[in-house]
Amino acid sequence: MKNKLNFKTSDLEKMEKQIVVHLINSLGGFKSVALVGTSDMQGNTNLSIFSSFFHIGANPPLLGMIFRPSPPERDSMRNILDTGFYTINHINESIYRQAHQTSARYDRDVSEFEATGLSKEYKNDFFAPFVQESNIQLGIEFKEKIDLAINNTSLIIGEIVEIFIAEDCLSNDGFVNLEKANTITCSGLDSYHKTIQMDRLRYAKPNKEINSLL
Repeated sequence: MKNKLNFKTSDLEKMEKQIVVHLINSLGGFKSVALVGTSDMQGNTNLSIFSSFFHIGANPPLLGMIFRPSPPERDSMRNILDTGFYTINHINESIYRQAHQTSARYDRDVSEFEATGLSKEYKNDFFAPFVQESNIQLGIEFKEKIDLAINNTSLIIGEIVEIFIAEDCLSNDGFVNLEKANTITCSGLDSYHKTIQMDRLRYAKPNKEINSLL
């Protein structure tokens, strides 16, 4: 067992701000990271990287994501609230650098698709653009916005209404093989990771042996 450092709130208050930011953002462990594609009513597109996604429920299929406080104005948030639609696109190893670049603060009239060289695509008459290079793409319909007074962030809840998955990434039982899709994960604000599946376990029941599905 490794020796552990101990930090109290009073210790954090004495540290450099950027060090505290990296520390606290890393403590949550590995996170889902994806590109959110939106468009305004005039057809101007926006693409932004997010690592604040979480599963809310399967029926209906809901995903949540957290938006940081404004200002500055969040183009993705404005487009979602104005149009009611957005896409979530998994990031893979071949595009993670371009995906990271979308976090730069471009002017409102600059599309991150064009700035980073990622390709937008429209499918099934869905309003918002998908990222063509992504192997797993979700079309999301906005459902609810909840403002969190504790830190002035906003929770956006959306329902999955379109799913596009590379054919070889979907198992017979509905399980999505993220490694075949080359989906990556992240930690902190700027660290990107590949994964290795250790196992897949059967549904746990009291007094029953833990069995592998692999």
